[in-house]
Amino acid sequence: MADTIKKSQLGQMLGEKMGVSKKQGMEWVDAFVEIVTGALRKGDKVNITGFGIFKVADRKAREGRNPRTGETIQIKASKKPRFTPGKLLKEAIA
Repeated sequence: MADTIKKSQLGQMLGEKMGVSKKQGMEWVDAFVEIVTGALRKGDKVNITGFGIFKVADRKAREGRNPRTGETIQIKASKKPRFTPGKLLKEAIA
């Protein structure tokens, strides 16, 4: 089973890769997340060539079913963050 890299580990790895402290690496991770989140909140896409595209997808209102009672319910329209992997990322893990 694959390991999970947590945010603090990612910050440390980024710091080591760039020759800076873990603290600086964490600041870069936080800044990246903040920038992508802000762009998505505004409805923009974030395209990192070769890696992938972060975007917001609209989900239409639809009928659903309560699994406990079987009752039909209405599910409201919503927005959902999406990530579409780029060609280079797909090829790297294939």
